Amino acid sequence: MENLQDALGYRFRDPSLLHTALSHSSYANERRSGKRGSPHIRSNERLEFLGDAILNTVTADYLYRSFPEMPEGDLTRLRAAVVCEEALHREALSIGLSRHLLLGRGEDLSGGRERPSILADAVEAVIGAIYLDGGWEPARAFILSFTRSNVAAAAGHGQSGDYKTMLQEIVQKNREETLSYRLADAEGPDHEKSFTVELLLNSNVFATGTGHSKKAAEQDAARAALRLMGYEA
Repeated sequence: MENLQDALGYRFRDPSLLHTALSHSSYANERRSGKRGSPHIRSNERLEFLGDAILNTVTADYLYRSFPEMPEGDLTRLRAAVVCEEALHREALSIGLSRHLLLGRGEDLSGGRERPSILADAVEAVIGAIYLDGGWEPARAFILSFTRSNVAAAAGHGQSGDYKTMLQEIVQKNREETLSYRLADAEGPDHEKSFTVELLLNSNVFATGTGHSKKAAEQDAARAALRLMGYEA
């Protein structure tokens, strides 16, 4: 855990909080049900809930102060890009979080240690743990250590990358238009699964997208639709 705390830039006074933040539900459930299990093992789900709220608040505050002229809709899209699963997954890889995760045997063998959603959730749980251990300022410092660069990258491209929201706002201007997404295919092993999603406009397939999660595939489909409509995306 020493190396991880060095990467986080924070030392825990109560290391058990970090241990909980790294404990996936599969690990906690396995320990509870095992012969040597303990009923006191907790998963990181509650810390993830707390960390998600803190992440969004810190990011919103930073964006509000950094872009005083930016309208609410653009701020919302920019925040969505900065705190999305892909951004949190990148941070998890950057700090080497994967090798410290505590997973159940089945989840570990199926590639859970490299799964973007698990790693992103763990980053949020770590944020929650830092907050409980040291308060607002250490949690804020950790969040800004990686969100500042994400904000600069997203704002520098003139858009946030939240293509679903951008498309939804365009479609909503015409009340007769309906927009939906449909999973068309999912292939590959669990830890490297590829999803294909169809974007339906008025029940007709208008664009398709692919990604390593359904959310990523939907964003890819929305981006393709925006390009077909003549928007920069």
